[in-house]
Amino acid sequence: MSAAREGVAAWHAYMEAGDPQALKTILAEDAVFHSPVVHTPQEGRDKVFAYLHAASHVLGGENFRYLREIIDGDQAMLEFQSELDGIQINGVDIIRWNEDGKISDFKVMVRPLKAINKVWEKMAAMLAAQAG
Repeated sequence: MSAAREGVAAWHAYMEAGDPQALKTILAEDAVFHSPVVHTPQEGRDKVFAYLHAASHVLGGENFRYLREIIDGDQAMLEFQSELDGIQINGVDIIRWNEDGKISDFKVMVRPLKAINKVWEKMAAMLAAQAG
């Protein structure tokens, strides 16, 4: 099984269970997160963990589902849909794994614009709550 296939399976297991420790174990120490709403990449396992864990709470849940996956070598693209406050969200997770099978790069892209605005609003609240 390729690193990406194993990694996607571990990612799905995290999304289903929501176990924060499971997320920490699949992130590389030097992981980088690219947010659809934050201009600069977020670097380091702790920052990436904070964003991904918050996003799994904001976007996850009963309305969230993956629609398709494209896996190639050490990377994958997972298209998803969800709903927040009646706004339909469509997006992709673009993930790359390192040679140790840990997530090294995670990029999220979201559409349409009102979905991005809603994600920004909810993520800001979730990250502030985690920090406080």
